[in-house]
Amino acid sequence: MESFFDLLNSYLANEVILRRILVSLTAITIFILGIGLSVVIMNLTSPLRRRLFGSTAEASPSKDRFMVRVSTALGPIASYVLPRKESERDNMTDKLIRAGFRSPQALPVFYAIKILLAVALPMAVLIGSRWFPELETRFALTYAMMAAGVGLLAPNFVLRKLLARRAKALRNGFPDALDLLVVCVEAGLGLAAAIQRVADEIGYSHPELAFELATVNAEIRAGRPREQALRNLADRTGLRDIKGLVGLLVQTMRFGTGVSDALRVYSEEFRDTRMQRAEEQAAKMGTMLIFPLVLCMFPVFFIIAIGPSVLSIMAWMDGN
Repeated sequence: MESFFDLLNSYLANEVILRRILVSLTAITIFILGIGLSVVIMNLTSPLRRRLFGSTAEASPSKDRFMVRVSTALGPIASYVLPRKESERDNMTDKLIRAGFRSPQALPVFYAIKILLAVALPMAVLIGSRWFPELETRFALTYAMMAAGVGLLAPNFVLRKLLARRAKALRNGFPDALDLLVVCVEAGLGLAAAIQRVADEIGYSHPELAFELATVNAEIRAGRPREQALRNLADRTGLRDIKGLVGLLVQTMRFGTGVSDALRVYSEEFRDTRMQRAEEQAAKMGTMLIFPLVLCMFPVFFIIAIGPSVLSIMAWMDGN
């Protein structure tokens, strides 16, 4: 075993062998990329696919139209791009929906972006290394592999940020929507009409939550049961507060109790919960301020307060 590792180290130390490996990897990458581009171009120029997907693309918004075109081009290689496990595909689809990407083509487009970055970034590193003659080949290969890892992980990082931002926007708009929903239901509106009125009222201040509520109302008017439409709202958002509201509404409709009374009780409980969260964050503030105080404020304070005295003492000692 030791002799094997010694032999491997001797091969890696050889600059000529590393250059050959680099050239081979570059050639293989260019070959695979060329085949993929040729397949994509052939599908984009296919008259049959244009006729099949043209009407859908024209009726969709610009973002969905772009996703439809990319998904159409990646049709033959989708089986190689998408994950094999059904659970992984469903999990990623749920994340994309919660991030705001509702198009059926969002999943193949997401994985196509990952593959494209995983191939393009190492190629950019390898091509850019030619302008740095002092860079050794082994380091260029290392940087190329790191760039491939970045290309695979960067879309997931961006998706997590989009999820967090959209969840924060939904969470910020939920208290106002809940208060408006209570007012509309107590004013005599039905649940569907109240949801639509709340969606219209908060459309400018909280467009994400307004879109979700409008989607619920559209599903109800399309014939889907109200319980299923409300559960779809909880699944699309993934917020615990909205899940609690949906559970309350479903239970109210199932047992025939008053919706306005249930919403009033939940609104009061939600205000108490929100106040408890605010108090918890305020209690943590003192502990969180210790680190900036110790690292930033106290050193400056001691320099300003004790610095002149220290300088005077040093000057007096030099004079004596």
